[in-house]
Amino acid sequence: MLGINDLKPGVVFIMDDQPYEVLWVNHLKMQMRKPVLQTRVKNLINGKVLEKNLSHSESFEEAEVERAHVLYLYNHRGEYWFCDPKDRAKRFQLPEELLADSKYYLKPNTEIDAFKFNDQVININLPIKMDFQVVEAPPGIKGNTAQGGTKIVTIESGAQISVPLFIEEGDVIKVNTERGEYVERVQKR
Repeated sequence: MLGINDLKPGVVFIMDDQPYEVLWVNHLKMQMRKPVLQTRVKNLINGKVLEKNLSHSESFEEAEVERAHVLYLYNHRGEYWFCDPKDRAKRFQLPEELLADSKYYLKPNTEIDAFKFNDQVININLPIKMDFQVVEAPPGIKGNTAQGGTKIVTIESGAQISVPLFIEEGDVIKVNTERGEYVERVQKR
């Protein structure tokens, strides 16, 4: 059993029969009141983030969540298909709603981590930084760019990213998948 002092960012526990990952904690002690733990937790099954205040008397069961490597194959009509990298016949799908913003950074044949709970894949975890080819970029217009200008480009996964003006169609850029931001140019076309 986990007490609230054991809840730290990255810890996975069971609440309401579902696995939650702790994202943020803050111990709040006010005069004449019992201490409270403010938390921000993410449901690993549906991806929703909740803010909960927990009292010191509460305890939780530690979740048995495994990580496994999976290979992203393709998407079709809101279903995203994955397989075991060693056995492509072992396929499974996850619905679009579950993937949230991760769906914008999935490339076919990319190996990623998946979370398994009760022997069922419940969610995926992308690498923090990934390389993508720019497939559509408007021309960079020079002019009043004393502060540095940006433009919106489309990458191979279909996502749109704000990048510096010097990025052109065909360039390969590194993108932070957690924040959806441009990091650097990896390869010039």
